[in-house]
Amino acid sequence: MIGRITGTLLEKNPPRIIVDAGGIGYEIDVPMSTFYNLPASGERVSLHTHLVVREDAHLLFGFLSEDERTMFRQVLKITGIGARTALAILSGLSVGEIAQAVVMQDAGRLVKIPGIGKKTAERLLLELKDRLPNIQLSGAAKVGAGDTAHDATGDILNALLALGYNEREAIGAMKHLPEGASVSDGIRQALKLLSKA
Repeated sequence: MIGRITGTLLEKNPPRIIVDAGGIGYEIDVPMSTFYNLPASGERVSLHTHLVVREDAHLLFGFLSEDERTMFRQVLKITGIGARTALAILSGLSVGEIAQAVVMQDAGRLVKIPGIGKKTAERLLLELKDRLPNIQLSGAAKVGAGDTAHDATGDILNALLALGYNEREAIGAMKHLPEGASVSDGIRQALKLLSKA
């Protein structure tokens, strides 16, 4: 398994790049989230990689962050989702946004990604939900970390669950909260909505 490649970035033709490492030019497919943050051609680059071995090809996928590779690998484990679709998901949403969509069970976000239908989105949310606690993401990509709106989302959900509401009720109420609501305001408004239900 090739886990990491460091070398000179030779070509950038999205989603494929070529990295020269030790005189060998590796063709690597990267999500757009990585592509946008690559250095200029001719500069040094270091990528976390994932090798997919098929009967007809060996495909190398690269990621600037460990979090992206971790999420890519989790998405690949889902039935019916191949490497190209996993790459499209990571190109359409950041790792934090995917994690948030899973917590909120928000299929609408995923359906906007080309190639993801309603059934695939629902299966993805359902299967990732069980794996999310096991996905070791760094602080920046955890649901909410480093982002007050996301922080609030996780905290509001945990508070509602701790108050005895089930996940479906809590998430249903949270969908009606204004964007960027603080934790205290979010909990207060969610409780009002739940009391009317």
